Amino acid sequence: MTASTAPLRCLLVDDEPLAHQVLTQFIGQTPGLTLSGTCRNALEAHEHLVQHPVDLLFLDIEMPLVTGVQFLRGLPQPPPTILTTAYREYAYDGYELEVLDYLLKPFSYERFLKAIARLPAPLPASPETEKHLLVKDRQGLHRVRHRDIVYVEGSKDYVKIMTATKMHLLHHTMKEMSEALGSDFVRVHRSFIVASAHIKLLQPEHVILLDNTPIPIGHSYKAEVVAYFKK
Repeated sequence: MTASTAPLRCLLVDDEPLAHQVLTQFIGQTPGLTLSGTCRNALEAHEHLVQHPVDLLFLDIEMPLVTGVQFLRGLPQPPPTILTTAYREYAYDGYELEVLDYLLKPFSYERFLKAIARLPAPLPASPETEKHLLVKDRQGLHRVRHRDIVYVEGSKDYVKIMTATKMHLLHHTMKEMSEALGSDFVRVHRSFIVASAHIKLLQPEHVILLDNTPIPIGHSYKAEVVAYFKK
């Protein structure tokens, strides 16, 4: 694989809708990667590869009819591959097939990035790609730019992503959101992550946003918030 300024084309092969959502999200927010296609089984993946060469394959193992391992063994020149599975017992197969990495579901964005770092060549730089999240609703996939996010609120198994004009719902944990959003955001409470650019005032029990919305500060996060505010 030669270095290129074009992003690496990724193919996602998995029969689980949640896996599609998570990996589509992770690929979309990683500079240097682009999603070439998504497939539900090995047959769809084979048809896609015939028509569209890819640079990186994310491959589930437990799929109907043909497993990911069987599919990979049948490829004459497989692309660099990262196996994704909920089963530890296939680790030896991954080693035997010389895959880049073996991601055990559920995995975080941080673990995803460690797998990407195993690529034989560094990711192409994509300075024009603005940091964003991919959020799915009934209309389709939306790009939510990091700079448009005001704060994130945890809600059971989901998070609410609040912008100035809209609320988006995403099936993620707060820990995963902290990792995905990075240093431009600060976690102020077990249930809240706030964009530092939107903080106007720090009070003993709250941060006050530019629109005067108060966000509570959790006791265990207070020292971190104060240190972050003083930067």
